[in-house]
Amino acid sequence: MKNRLGRWLAQHPLFDTLFSLKGNPRACTFTEPLWGIPSALYTPYMTVFMYALGLGDVEIGLVISIGLVFQVFTALLGGVVTDRLGRRVTTLIFDIVSWSVPVLIWMFADSLWMFVAAAIANSFWQITNNSWTCLLVEDAPQDKLVDIFTWATIAGLLSIFFAPIAALLIERYGLVPAMRAILAFTFISMTTKFVILFFYTKETVAGARRKQELINVSLGDQLRQYGPVIRDMMRDRKVLFILALMILIQISNTATASFFSLYVTENLGVAKSFLSYFPLVRAGIMFVLIFGIQTRLNRLPFRIPLGIGLSLYGVSMLILIFAPTGRLWILFVYTAFEALAYSLVIPQRDTLLTLFLDENERARQLSLIDAAIVAVSSPFGLIAGLLSSVDRRLPFALNFIFYALCLFLVMPKRRATARLAGK
Repeated sequence: MKNRLGRWLAQHPLFDTLFSLKGNPRACTFTEPLWGIPSALYTPYMTVFMYALGLGDVEIGLVISIGLVFQVFTALLGGVVTDRLGRRVTTLIFDIVSWSVPVLIWMFADSLWMFVAAAIANSFWQITNNSWTCLLVEDAPQDKLVDIFTWATIAGLLSIFFAPIAALLIERYGLVPAMRAILAFTFISMTTKFVILFFYTKETVAGARRKQELINVSLGDQLRQYGPVIRDMMRDRKVLFILALMILIQISNTATASFFSLYVTENLGVAKSFLSYFPLVRAGIMFVLIFGIQTRLNRLPFRIPLGIGLSLYGVSMLILIFAPTGRLWILFVYTAFEALAYSLVIPQRDTLLTLFLDENERARQLSLIDAAIVAVSSPFGLIAGLLSSVDRRLPFALNFIFYALCLFLVMPKRRATARLAGK
């Protein structure tokens, strides 16, 4: 039995990639649970935590929108800072600024303005998202990118199996005291991860080259260099396609993450302590899909897994909208469809983004794409909050429309994505 399992692991494409990981991709992937475990503990409860401390639906939406507005500026700075300081140093500094600092604020928060301050600090994750992505992929073989992004997803999924700990703490100590304790653990775990990652990575080849090129370039000149990059991106239909896709998915996923817990606890009668079990079921389904059929789907043109995944996203929204009160099993059906959709869409989306970008301009192009995404999506936190204050099903109805638009964008791309898959 052990020999058969060993042979299966050795022959599975994902494990072949994992065992062959070296350098920065290995460090980025292996340290991810130190960020993912605490994130899995507090994330399902953050909205109800704010609600318990006196924030209403509109105020929660306002906090989300303020954070997104600041992300426009931090995303624009992402490429500039990443190129100037290097991928490694930027990741350390802004991981601490965007995660360690806001976690401390959340831990002591007792008012709207403390949550606003935390949202502003957290907005700097756009900078470290840029630098961390470059650190992960720039020295990695391109034919392994889908598998590498999949392992980054798996690292986060493994963390979700710790989520029931949060439920036990909340049942015993209550929501607010338990959340403050979880956030204290989050600060320690995430900060440890950031320090370990710094010492076990090195600057990428592209990062070292960009730092050298910018030695005698002022910050103003560096910002002015965005002009030609923007023009090149606007002429590239592949980049415009992936940008539109990412904007629509970002808006929808933000609304779901922000208002799902409030909807199911306040309208569908689910106990607050039960919220952590939905990510657990979701993770289990995603594991089955990833190790069972996703590697086979990766051989197909991108439009096929993307089209199936986006269709499943739409179905999941309909299930959520029409779910009757007190029928817990229907919410698990929703979770299954959403998990399948995420597993199909997100790794493909991230890989398309990486392949479509110019290797020499990746940091600046990523920052511009991130800025465009948050600039367009920033009003939708408040819009979703206003819709939720009228009827908590309305944000998910809006999501259904956006997933339908995504599907419309993907389906005409048969030839382009087929050529890319062949390449």
